[in-house]
Amino acid sequence: MAKTAPQLPIEVDSETGVWTSDALPMLYVPRHFFVNNHIGIEEVLGADAYAEILYKAGYKSAWHWCEKEAECHGLEGVAVFEHYMKRLSQRGWGLFEIEAIDLDKGTCSVKLKHSAFVYVYGKVGRKVDYMFTGWFAGAMDQILAARGSKIRTVAEQVYGGSEEGHEDGLFVTKPL
Repeated sequence: MAKTAPQLPIEVDSETGVWTSDALPMLYVPRHFFVNNHIGIEEVLGADAYAEILYKAGYKSAWHWCEKEAECHGLEGVAVFEHYMKRLSQRGWGLFEIEAIDLDKGTCSVKLKHSAFVYVYGKVGRKVDYMFTGWFAGAMDQILAARGSKIRTVAEQVYGGSEEGHEDGLFVTKPL
C-alpha cells in the first residue's frame, strides 16, 4: 500500500492552533478517539435514537459545508457534490464514490468503501455508518436550493460493509 501526503490544503494558525482547510476550520483527531466516543454515545442512546440525532446534525453541517465551499471555489451543481465527496474521502472517513446523481430528479447514490466506522466495528450484522446518512440529503438540498429548485430530499443507507454479504456501503437520496 502506497502512502501519500494529504491532498487537501491545511493551514494552522500559529497563534490559535486552529486548523483550516479551504474555507472552514477543522479538527484533526485520531480515528479511535472519534469512533470510541461514537460507540459510547450509541451505547447510552441506542443506535436508532443516535442515528436520528446525527441525521439532523449531519444534514445541517453538510448544507453549511457545501454552501461555504461552493462560494470559496466558485462551484455549483454537481461539481459541489463531487467536491464534497472528494473532501470527505481525503479526510479519512472512507472512500465515497458517486454512482449516480440527477439534480433534476433530486436523486443520487453513493458507494462507501473503507469506512472508518467499519474498520473499528468490523462485521457486526448491522449498519454502523449512519452518521453519514444526513450528509447526503443536506448536500443535495443545499445544491438544489442554490439552483432555485423546490425539491428536498431524504437519504437512507441501503446496506453497509459491517453487514454480512457486503464489503461496501450504499447510500441513496431521493425526493421527499
